[in-house]
Amino acid sequence: MRSGPPRQNRNPELPLPAAPGASQEEIRRQNLGAVLRHVHVHGPTSRAELTARLGLNRSTIGALAADLTAAGLVTEEAPTTARRAGRPSLVVSPRADRVHAHTLSIEADRLRAARIGLGGRILDLREAARPPGMTASDAVGPLAALVRDMDRAAPADALLVGGAVAVVDTTRDADGRIRIGGADEALPAALRAEFPTGPGFVTGDLADIAALAEHVRGVATGVDDLVYLHGDLGVSAGIISGGRLVLGHRGRSGKVGHMVVNPDGLPCGCGSRGCWETEIGEAALLRHAGREADGPEAVGEILRAAADGEPTARRAVDRVADWLGFGVANLVNVVNPNIVVFGGSLRELYLAGADAVHRRLGAMVLPPCQEHVQLRAAALGCEAALIGAAELAFDTLLADPLQIAATG
Repeated sequence: MRSGPPRQNRNPELPLPAAPGASQEEIRRQNLGAVLRHVHVHGPTSRAELTARLGLNRSTIGALAADLTAAGLVTEEAPTTARRAGRPSLVVSPRADRVHAHTLSIEADRLRAARIGLGGRILDLREAARPPGMTASDAVGPLAALVRDMDRAAPADALLVGGAVAVVDTTRDADGRIRIGGADEALPAALRAEFPTGPGFVTGDLADIAALAEHVRGVATGVDDLVYLHGDLGVSAGIISGGRLVLGHRGRSGKVGHMVVNPDGLPCGCGSRGCWETEIGEAALLRHAGREADGPEAVGEILRAAADGEPTARRAVDRVADWLGFGVANLVNVVNPNIVVFGGSLRELYLAGADAVHRRLGAMVLPPCQEHVQLRAAALGCEAALIGAAELAFDTLLADPLQIAATG
């Protein structure tokens, strides 16, 4: 076994050490990527700050910033306020208005498409309903129509550098029954047919991609070990360990909603019994509150009633929150994250039942895991999947900015 302190992860925003025998051009491209990634994640940054943060000398930063400006990827401007005597350091900013990615989300009951600029800003957002029974590949046609509408409204000099799709793993059949399964095998071909030119699309699980968004731009910024829990019709997780997504074989990890927590519980759509999502999903809250209606509106009504002290609603929230804490405690003992983030419908459930969740963790989590773990509501809300998809879409650009700019 390995002894000694754990190895620390290298800061991904710093330039990679040059490979033995790397050419000056290869080193330059790595450094360009480091500068662009920094302003993409952190926003406008002065040349002086880039010099200090990236460990490169002032003249190198100046030359790199000039190259990125010439490629149309960033701008350089004098600061609006001078903080000290002498010539002010130019501020390098991402060209969010021009450089963008297409991001799509195929959700349980809706489809969304966005144009997101470099720097993570949403420039345009369109939405359509997803009828029950619509497969992920069938959703590509309506999404393509939304994308074409956005592109008609985009500036003439807009530079598309990538695309990504986030696909939820639980949907409704045409008869209304809940079905488990995310992206279907026909999805890549459907994307190529609708988008035959351009940079193409990366696909991924919605919870994984939302976890990435919260890690880069949300409540878990700077935290390298986290569990993001997403609730809608079902429950799934995005797990980041050591700063990297844990994807599993063929990207099929994170199906935490199908941990069996109550062997004598209700049948689950997966064919098992007593899965976690049968105890904490939207259906469980509605069942315990005695509501026949379903959907986000009905869930919201229960949560509001519980906050107002209505006894049946309060008992329903506490019971479901207790089961939420039960499953989270097991995940914390297994994964040992620094933070657990609640997103989707679980965000509001956690906020409404936080005391019950914390009581379960206090009773079940091992001391070495309990002493540092934090529980947090997601910061990015329903935009997390689109924002995370943009991070995937920009990855190629950030790895080699000039190649993408030249082919755009």
